[in-house]
Amino acid sequence: MTKAYDPNNIFARILRGEIPNKTVLETAHSLAFHDITPQAPVHVLVIPKGAYVDFAEFAAKATAEELVDFHRACAKVCESLGLTGPEGYRAITNAGTHGMQEVPHYHLHILGGRVLGRLVAPD
Repeated sequence: MTKAYDPNNIFARILRGEIPNKTVLETAHSLAFHDITPQAPVHVLVIPKGAYVDFAEFAAKATAEELVDFHRACAKVCESLGLTGPEGYRAITNAGTHGMQEVPHYHLHILGGRVLGRLVAPD
């Protein structure tokens, strides 16, 4: 079960223009901006403009236009930041407490610019 959307979360406030951001790309349905606490030399967040808590809700409820726009925005960000070469990048989304989601608005982290190591440590 998805949590209820909090319209006062930081990303909703960014979308309303209440909090500034360093925009990388803005489209009809998506916004990409630099993370304020980057975990890699390149760390950009891509968010849908719609009120979705996590990936599962976005994938299930977003319109076809929102889905296509979001994924194409992610591709444009990767290309514009020079991440599509052989060194690559990592795309991560977190959901819920086990996934360590900090902001209850669906977002995709795009990280690159160095070797990032393993995502999950072995048991």
